[in-house]
Amino acid sequence: MNKTTHKYSPEVRERAVRMVLDGAERHESRWPAIVSIASKIGCAPQTLNEWVKKVEVDTGQRGGITTEQAEKMKALEREVCELKQANEILCKASAYFAQAELDRPFKR
Repeated sequence: MNKTTHKYSPEVRERAVRMVLDGAERHESRWPAIVSIASKIGCAPQTLNEWVKKVEVDTGQRGGITTEQAEKMKALEREVCELKQANEILCKASAYFAQAELDRPFKR
């Protein structure tokens, strides 16, 4: 379970990011726009900046791993972990039964 709480709805996030991207030309740089909008919605400027960067990565405007790719990687890593655990159980079971077979008296 994810430990972080999502204080802001996806709609608020999308609107704030859109406001930053649309309003950047009214400020001398992007950061003052982020600070201004973050104070209006009540979040930290760094948080809003991360939202903006994530949208830029997802839309291809910035390099990096998209949200979809990150989710897919996380699912694959989980699957690999589960398969390793299953493999370990099967190896131990195989060794147990092989030893039991060796310990059994020979039949003619």
